[in-house]
Amino acid sequence: MRYTLRQLEVFVAVAQHESVSRAARALALSQSAASTALAELERQFDCQLLDRIGKRLKLNALGFQILPKAVALLDRGEEIEELLRGQRGVGSLDVGATLTIGNYLATLLISDFMQRHPGSRVRLHVRNTAAIVERIVSHELDLGLIEGDCQHEDVVMQPWVEDELTVFCSPRHPLAKVREVSTDNLLREAWIMREQGSGTRLTLEQATRHRRGRFNILLELEHTEGIKRAVESGLGIGCVSHLALRDAFRRGSLVPIATPQLDLRRQFTFIWHRHKYLTTGMREFLRLCQQMTEGIQRSDEIELPYVP
Repeated sequence: MRYTLRQLEVFVAVAQHESVSRAARALALSQSAASTALAELERQFDCQLLDRIGKRLKLNALGFQILPKAVALLDRGEEIEELLRGQRGVGSLDVGATLTIGNYLATLLISDFMQRHPGSRVRLHVRNTAAIVERIVSHELDLGLIEGDCQHEDVVMQPWVEDELTVFCSPRHPLAKVREVSTDNLLREAWIMREQGSGTRLTLEQATRHRRGRFNILLELEHTEGIKRAVESGLGIGCVSHLALRDAFRRGSLVPIATPQLDLRRQFTFIWHRHKYLTTGMREFLRLCQQMTEGIQRSDEIELPYVP
């Protein structure tokens, strides 16, 4: 072969970072070494893989074709290297998880994974659904666990377990004593809401899409715990996964609001790039996820460590 794995590694890093200097830092190379490797790859085949647009390097049509194949080849190469070294692990794994999954489930899964495969390396990236999908598409993540929907043609979706959102308030809030609350009345309340791009926000907006009124959003926060604290303090009402509210409901620091007019069910889903090679580590992580939810209908039935 007229190319090396190092050249492909540099090409993939430049494609992901859109910069030779940032790619060089990520690979612990000098900028000149990274630039030389990329230039040599293109020179050997008399082709161009990236176009310079302003200060960024963007994949051209040929680069788009080659990127997923290069990532898959590097993944396989890493597995071969670890076998040759006699390592006990199942390789490295970059997992992206949306906030509910990342904060309440992914850390338990990764802990289990690391205990079973102590020679492995796992990096967890917690972002909203839109950001996780974007990183899967650009091959920056091996596997994503999301709460929202994904319609990207390059992304494979595999359902995991059903989840349900719950509208909630402080026990001192006027709605805390109301048996059922209509959607129109909910829209008039002050809301502590997740940001645009989150699966939670999308599910709630979909559930109210047939209503003419709009949410009265007092505050937008990126973190579930921040929303819970703001609602506890009496700033307004919120809506997050029931999974994230179980302990607060048990303590009585928050109370659920009955909303029979809203369908707040959604699906936790695995995603990966359509052209991604499923490494041993990816397959093992998926197996552990399925094992965690075996015989379970909904996410809030999963046993979690109790937080007093």
